[in-house]
Amino acid sequence: MLDIRVVRNDPEMVKENIRKKFQDDKLVLVDEVVEMDRRYREAKTRCDTLRGQRNSISKQIGGFMAKGQRDEAEKAKAEVTAMAKELEELEKLEEELSAEIKKRMMVIPNIIDPSVPIGRDDSENVEVERFGEPAVPEFEVPYHIDIMENLKGVDLDSARRTSGNGFYYLKGDIARLHSAILSYARDFMIDRGFTNYIPPFMIRGDVVNGVMSFTEMENMMYKIEGEDLYLIGTSEHSMIGKFIDQILDESDLPQTLTSYSPCFRKEVGAHGIEERGVYRIHQFEKQEMIVVCKPEESASWFVKLYQNTVDFFRSLDIPVRTLECCSGDLADLKVKSIDVEAWSPRQKKYFEVGSCSNLGDAQARRLGIRVRGENGTYIPHTLNNTVVAPPRMLIAFLENNLRADGSVAIPQPLRMYMGGKEEIR
Repeated sequence: MLDIRVVRNDPEMVKENIRKKFQDDKLVLVDEVVEMDRRYREAKTRCDTLRGQRNSISKQIGGFMAKGQRDEAEKAKAEVTAMAKELEELEKLEEELSAEIKKRMMVIPNIIDPSVPIGRDDSENVEVERFGEPAVPEFEVPYHIDIMENLKGVDLDSARRTSGNGFYYLKGDIARLHSAILSYARDFMIDRGFTNYIPPFMIRGDVVNGVMSFTEMENMMYKIEGEDLYLIGTSEHSMIGKFIDQILDESDLPQTLTSYSPCFRKEVGAHGIEERGVYRIHQFEKQEMIVVCKPEESASWFVKLYQNTVDFFRSLDIPVRTLECCSGDLADLKVKSIDVEAWSPRQKKYFEVGSCSNLGDAQARRLGIRVRGENGTYIPHTLNNTVVAPPRMLIAFLENNLRADGSVAIPQPLRMYMGGKEEIR
């Protein structure tokens, strides 16, 4: 959510930002906010004036009564009564206008970084850099489910019977590999100075509204029936929510956190949920990284965060590339975002395995997070990034480590988590 002063002082800049995101239907919201804000401030000013006059006249009433000037006292009382009625109406108007302004401000997109490429959708995202040499083996690489089934590591049919499409059972060495990747990711981030967390897997509605837009919530979140609780779509939600309505001391910044959680997503409108695979599913697990920092430090942290993911994948010898998200592909709260994509030898192309986002002060403003500094309080910036998200990462891992005989090599960093195994057969 933007600072109201930005909309008030430079509405044309806000409109131009909306145009860059190809959301012209939201342009009218800016004019509505400007007009409502004007009326709100007028009402507030009048309320402050009336309160001052009421207090002054109320003090005079006692003096009139003490002097026996009953007519003057009654006249003053009538003035106070009239003021009270006007105040009540104005305070109600203030409340209504404040709610309507907030409703619109929650929908107006955040101001994107000047470096963000302008484009309508993900087809116009821009490649930034490649890491590692993508290779295609001489033998045919099977579909990832066929690799898993050949290693007796997945059961989709049972999952359909228990839960429906978009779920899976992992088993045997594939299940162990899944856990090994997450354990290695956890330790990888701890070694980089991040504090490890296991957060709540359900959050309240006010936290949901703080960390994401309404459209994202409708398309992603599962609501717990009869309770003000939602299953998290990523641990970023509960980790940023951890600071709701808190005033942090500047000396405690930056907050650098890494967190494990299962993730639950509706995937409304997603293509491929019916496919025989584990690329797009309703339930998965993830290791995340989160940073809360000073505004002037968020740009440098953004680079550090996505570089952590690149380094993690390269430590397992998986080629990756970074892809800058264009303006039309950015969620409304995001200032800038980069996807990390892994190489798929089977498809002979890269596919998304993680996303790094700088949200500026949008989440912190919505959640009421502030920082106490030397020159007063201010709103910090928040960032998040995927370290690794199996089973999607399993697809990249299995394809890049598959041998011609169907076995899968285990890279050195994972062997300690796999009981010393050097391969899966």
